[in-house]
Amino acid sequence: MVSASGRPASPSLWRDRDFRRLWVGQTVSQLGEHTTLVVLPLCAVLTLDAGAGELGVLRAVGQAPILLLSLLAGAWVDRWRTRTVMVRADVGRALALGAAAAAGLLGALGLPVLLMTAFAVGALSVFFDVAYQASLVRLVERDQLVRGNSALEGSRSAAQIAGPALGGALVSLLTAPVAAASGALLFALSFLSIRRIRRGESVQEPTQDPTQERSQRLREPTQPPSRRPPRVWRRISEGLRFVVGDTSLRAVCLASAAFQFSLAATMTVYLLFLPRELHLSGSEIGLALAATGPGALLGSLLAARLPGRFGHGVMLVSAAALGDGAFLFVPALHGSSAGTVLGLVAVSLVFGTFGQLVNVTVMGVRQALTPDGMQGRAAATITFVGMGLTPLGSLLGGFLADEWGLRLSLVVTAAGMLLSPLLMALSPLARLGQTLPARRILVD
Repeated sequence: MVSASGRPASPSLWRDRDFRRLWVGQTVSQLGEHTTLVVLPLCAVLTLDAGAGELGVLRAVGQAPILLLSLLAGAWVDRWRTRTVMVRADVGRALALGAAAAAGLLGALGLPVLLMTAFAVGALSVFFDVAYQASLVRLVERDQLVRGNSALEGSRSAAQIAGPALGGALVSLLTAPVAAASGALLFALSFLSIRRIRRGESVQEPTQDPTQERSQRLREPTQPPSRRPPRVWRRISEGLRFVVGDTSLRAVCLASAAFQFSLAATMTVYLLFLPRELHLSGSEIGLALAATGPGALLGSLLAARLPGRFGHGVMLVSAAALGDGAFLFVPALHGSSAGTVLGLVAVSLVFGTFGQLVNVTVMGVRQALTPDGMQGRAAATITFVGMGLTPLGSLLGGFLADEWGLRLSLVVTAAGMLLSPLLMALSPLARLGQTLPARRILVD
């Protein structure tokens, strides 16, 4: 098959068995992750009667690995097979949640156990998330990146639909051990799919020749390279210098940091606001949170079309402003009526749609700018800078909820998210056109 340009056209992604295995495993893993993100906090609030400060600590502990391990994960992922990283992360998360379930059956499921489980799952999720982003670049060609990202982010959206609803229902209708065990089962299923990926991956160092990189992408040496690999801290430093040296990637880091910090604070208050201020049940909370998923699925579909039509910069700024601004309507809601639940669903749909449009567009920009051998470190550096402050955001959310009350705290933290589109509007990201930027060439 030949494209309009006369070059061989890339085959459909869905005919690629290894891509399908990655997609299935990543989908189930994301479902497990989003289920766990709801199960652990709701176990603390509804089962252990945790206060605002304790919930803030729990969320901060689960997010701390992003700050502590992201850069290290990026350096390792660029040297290892991504399949190896993902299957080991799945096994570790299944064991951690299985241990929590066993503790619950033995009557020992307290806040310390939840804290340890949250940290373990968070740490291994850092490695999995960096690995699956790098894996796509190694498995598919450059002209398939947008479609591949749309498929993977669409599956993450589907997980956002089912995960919160499943987590809320399990905690409300069954027991905390069963809720934790469900996450362990999902991670085990992800392991079974991803371990079947057979295609070798290139883990070569970045070169100055894009053609050479393309030919290396689908090969992985069966033996380690003869030369001694650079020390891990040197590799981390290379990733940091690469991202800081690119004005667009630097802007992504700053905007992401502002958004993730404010979102972490907002969600800590939000998870308290729903049951204690609006008096919603666990199932209603799960429904409100799950509504982000259909919106995110729609955002993934729009991301494959709108940036190329209206410009990547225009879509980044406008979508971020609309999605982040939606949360400002939540503090105006009162009571547990059907209208309140519908209002929360509408907010989640808007937030999910435009937030996912930003996510997919940013990921495409980052992957287009980054050489193959730098993909893991670039993704990890952006994750480190962008999400490294989330533990502090969660702690701030708990502190504000105690000191200022839930409604005022929600107004302040939600308003803070609008700093992200403002930073993008003032950066080179706002000037990106209808095509992805050219890949940056590294110079020794």
